[in-house]
Amino acid sequence: MMMGSRFYLICLVVLCATGLAVPTQCLGRICLPEEHVALFIFGDSIIDAGNNNYINTTTVLQANVWPYGESYFKYPSGRASDGRLIPDFIAEYLKLPFIPPYLHPGYHRYTDGANFASAGAGALVETRRGLVIDLHTQFHYFEQMERVLRQKLGEAETRTLLSRAVYLISIGTNDYLVTFANSSTLQYSYSREEYVDMVIGNMTTVIKEIHKKGGRKFAFLNVEPVGCVPLAKAIKPEIGGACMEELTALVKLHNKALSHVLQILETQLKGFKYSHADLYTFVTERINDPLKYGFKEGKKGCCGSGSYRENLNCGKGTLTEEYELCGNPSEYVFFDAVHPTEKAYQQLAKLMWDGDLNVTWPYGIKALVAGHK
Repeated sequence: MMMGSRFYLICLVVLCATGLAVPTQCLGRICLPEEHVALFIFGDSIIDAGNNNYINTTTVLQANVWPYGESYFKYPSGRASDGRLIPDFIAEYLKLPFIPPYLHPGYHRYTDGANFASAGAGALVETRRGLVIDLHTQFHYFEQMERVLRQKLGEAETRTLLSRAVYLISIGTNDYLVTFANSSTLQYSYSREEYVDMVIGNMTTVIKEIHKKGGRKFAFLNVEPVGCVPLAKAIKPEIGGACMEELTALVKLHNKALSHVLQILETQLKGFKYSHADLYTFVTERINDPLKYGFKEGKKGCCGSGSYRENLNCGKGTLTEEYELCGNPSEYVFFDAVHPTEKAYQQLAKLMWDGDLNVTWPYGIKALVAGHK
């Protein structure tokens, strides 16, 4: 008996035993619930489940040490937070298991999706070149995965799976942050507008390539207010508790350009529908008024060193610079110098799913999936 047939019979036995009747769809030899929607994830540390554990990079770009993961997993899972990230919650809403990193040895359950994101990555190949999986390389991994799916499911079935899937993309933060953190000359070779156009252009190229492969339902996060996160104080200590205005201005240009290009793509690409989450406003509101959203601290990280725990040495302290750790991460907007806590991610994922128009438009992910099958 073929593996797919055995899987189908097991499903029938379970359904008969429980008295449930769940409609199924069969893609080649694999049968899945009729409402099954895969989740494919591209981007940076905001949504990386641990791909950087499997590449040659620096410890600063990894989250594979304690206390990362302390609140939920109880071990460092590779996620840059105390617990789950946005795609973990979105997967739960989609009735999927957590989507592991694509590079995790032995992971081949691509009918559920795959996570290609890499902490520190940018849309530009030059951003931390050699230390991260840039956006174009992430897409190449997607192409490799697609070939495996075609072999297992067949051409038509793979196209069906990819057309029903959600593509979650969060990229751009590092393209701007690295120019200030590492005194990169790349950005200063261009005007701010030209540099933003390069970042958006690279994003657009990958979006169009995914669309060619059958992708239709996209969920985007814009860039958070990185000029106001604790890390900004380490880059430019003289700002104290203020924001790094030159970085903020660049991010605002990016977010405006992203919003504009998504509206254009909706008119250009057949069947293209998107959900756009305003991460910038979401984080800014919680920095400025943490109590309103159930936090006690909005400007200081839970884990790190320095007055604002602005140094990215959480779990990686040295004899000369030990890190500090707060007692309750859920009281903080930020877990380390740049990454939000699980509680903040959970709040955002809920708004992205339900489509709160103050944060997410023109569709929430739930409506995107339900209304455009």
